[in-house]
Amino acid sequence: MTQPPAPPPTATYRLQLQPDFPFAAAGRAVPYLARLGVSHLHLSPVLEAVPGSAHGYDVVDHTAVRAELGGEDGLRALAATARAHDLGLIVDLVPNHMAVPAPMSLNGPLWRVLRDGPGSPWARWFDIDWDAGHGGRLLLPVLAGRLGDELPRLRVTDGTLRYGRHAFPLRPGTEDLPLPRLLDAQWYRLAWWRLARTELNYRRFFTVSELIGVRVEDPEVFEATHRTVLRLVREGVLDGLRVDHPDGLADPAAYLERLHTATGGCRTVVEKILTGGERLPRDWTCTGTTGYDALRHLDALFVCPEGARRLRAHYRDHAAPPPDRGGDWAATVRRAAYEVLTHELAAEVERLVRAAGRIAAADGGDHAPWALRRAIRELLVRLPVYRPYPARASGAARDVALLDAAARGARDAFPVAAEALSVELIRTLALGGTEREGADRELAGTGGAPGEAEGACAETPGAPDPAPGGEALRGEVAAFAARFAQTASALHAKSVEDTAGYRHPALLSACEVGGDPGRPALDPEVFHAYCAHLQAEWPETSTVLTTHDTKRSADVRARIAVLSECPDRWRDALHEAGAWPRGGPEGGPSGELEGHPLGEPEAAPPGKADDGPPGGPEAPDPLVAWLGWQSAFGLGSPPAGESSKAERLTAAVLKSVREAGLRTSWTDPDTGYEDAVARFVRSGPGGPAAAVLRKLEDELTPFLRANVLGTALLHLTMPGVPDLYQDTEREYAALVDPDNRRPARPLPALLARLDDGGAPSDLSAEKLRLTAAALRLRRTRPRAFGADGSYTPLRAMGPAAGHCVAFCRGGAAVSVVTRLSLRLARSGGWRGTTLRLPDAGRWREVLTGRTWAGGTAVRLDELLDGAPVALLTTE
Repeated sequence: MTQPPAPPPTATYRLQLQPDFPFAAAGRAVPYLARLGVSHLHLSPVLEAVPGSAHGYDVVDHTAVRAELGGEDGLRALAATARAHDLGLIVDLVPNHMAVPAPMSLNGPLWRVLRDGPGSPWARWFDIDWDAGHGGRLLLPVLAGRLGDELPRLRVTDGTLRYGRHAFPLRPGTEDLPLPRLLDAQWYRLAWWRLARTELNYRRFFTVSELIGVRVEDPEVFEATHRTVLRLVREGVLDGLRVDHPDGLADPAAYLERLHTATGGCRTVVEKILTGGERLPRDWTCTGTTGYDALRHLDALFVCPEGARRLRAHYRDHAAPPPDRGGDWAATVRRAAYEVLTHELAAEVERLVRAAGRIAAADGGDHAPWALRRAIRELLVRLPVYRPYPARASGAARDVALLDAAARGARDAFPVAAEALSVELIRTLALGGTEREGADRELAGTGGAPGEAEGACAETPGAPDPAPGGEALRGEVAAFAARFAQTASALHAKSVEDTAGYRHPALLSACEVGGDPGRPALDPEVFHAYCAHLQAEWPETSTVLTTHDTKRSADVRARIAVLSECPDRWRDALHEAGAWPRGGPEGGPSGELEGHPLGEPEAAPPGKADDGPPGGPEAPDPLVAWLGWQSAFGLGSPPAGESSKAERLTAAVLKSVREAGLRTSWTDPDTGYEDAVARFVRSGPGGPAAAVLRKLEDELTPFLRANVLGTALLHLTMPGVPDLYQDTEREYAALVDPDNRRPARPLPALLARLDDGGAPSDLSAEKLRLTAAALRLRRTRPRAFGADGSYTPLRAMGPAAGHCVAFCRGGAAVSVVTRLSLRLARSGGWRGTTLRLPDAGRWREVLTGRTWAGGTAVRLDELLDGAPVALLTTE
């Protein structure tokens, strides 16, 4: 029986389920979360996953709810507990991939494919290129060494091929063959793990060979992989869905349309990462994104643009990185993209080369594989977004403009103009071939931005017309376009998020999923325009500040952002810690932020009288020193009784240098270098030398508080549905996973004490009180914050107006936040700056109870007396 549509959420709360925090633990947290003020629990994936998984994205069985979490009975019990407290459930859905587990029998469909080959009815499930040169077999890169060296470790037991903890099925009739012949007779080829880079013949999640791509574009595969979740939606156990990584799918729009129909239109948000001015496609049948675009706008609001530039100058003087290895953001991204394409994604590129060659040959074309390879790479590295959407008619003009701009640059990579015709072929195929002619002509004749129409005509020399080849060739073109887009998505994620973001740590708060380290600051008017867009187009989208995938939690980023207001003070702190390279330059040109931010004398610059403590902890290179010290400042002083900061910080810095891939990597670790990094972190920013950071933290305490509370209040009251990550209702300092995936720790006693009138004893309690107040206001005034509400910017008047961000929601709630509070203090405070409240009766500040008449121009030093934020509602 299909349940009636559930009301939209007012706020969701993300819980990371894992064996140490199963459904029963989530159920015990429900009364606290209901009291906090959220309307829905947002659960990480709940289907059967690899045993012990701390995240659940490595699904092995779509037919069952994960036993380690409590199974379907446990999920239903959690849903019942939630319903009893007027809470709903939203669950994370993973359509793009499944695990390649050990033993392989955990993944039943894949086990059958390995046993029965491409003729198996299950073969349609997986995105496998059986013609990739492995004798019609699937490459499994699971061996620790070359096959010849690993043969002694392979054995057949009970009709199964075993290798360590791995187990593989045997092709029927091959059980009694000698081992070498038996291996050759299988539908899979066991191989050294290093061969995955160039020889892999299945689509995977990014560069993770342990996750194989699933073809949910096939209706039968969609039905089989979604049957259990859809049943739980129809039965009212689940109220909404979060779709993981839609950009990995062949046709995200078609998938979302099918999902919308199958669920009866339940609320669905998608993990789509928008870059720059990119907008979510309007023809995607969903409620909005998971909220990384909101994170970008919220973070950037609290970054000082001038200070960020000066901090970047100090970083360059300190680390002296080459432009393309961390010195310049754009150059670093471009180099990282080339590296990823030629190394980690080499196999994906070769699959595109083979497909393009077949299509060209069928149409009478003559393109050398090397030229196709170069054209594919040069186009991919120049795409500024995650991917095009070739199957989406409504986005044709946008995709044409993106591919044309990329093609103009790609042609320059060919010294001979005639050879550059391969660029035109790949561009045409990436757009889906001649089906885009209408869009091309429209853009060339009427719709393109200046400079975008050049070369947009589909009748390009050297570009084939796939139509004469018939249906099969059209299918090849469509498959190429989808594959190109999927590869583009993996490239952007790996080169920008996971490589360049770790190579350019000038301001770590900007190095985040969906962030833009090249433009870390945004003006309040940009923020207001973004919020107005959400209210008008996507009023029920999710918004986030922290997730299981953020490199640093919101509070860590908020603390680091303060450094953009005092770049010289940060330089001095590194100096004092002995972390500045001796004899280095003085830290960049003078600017408007010159001098100590708190009005004290500036510390001596590097190389002058005070050169810091001799023998300070030595980093293996200055980039790691900058990264380590800034990470430690963001993490802050550990709470009383916590002694794990050094270990947590060391793990995060080691992961950073491996992801950066400059001196070590996951696949080619330099153990000597990594040991030096660990020693540096433990003795320096994670050890006794961190006293310098505690001194700086004490100096900046009021400004750190302003950023933490300011970002929280804006997130809780801006358009969209705030999705709170577990424990972030309090002060929450976490670094990259696994640090941010520790089991949740609800503190109902603290909330009860605050509700009973207890004063907050620290910033954590103050944030909890503010969060509860905002969530409860959203719950009691849903129309003001929902799709039927409104968003009205409120602009302060006076000399410090730029330090105030304020808006009114639905005529019933006003949020007021201080931004760049350190610079505000240095400039003399509010100095008579006022904010006129909407003329809507009398306004009451929720936390203090103070009231003002509507239409009054309130002095901000009065409104924000005692706190850097205010939340008001009509009486």
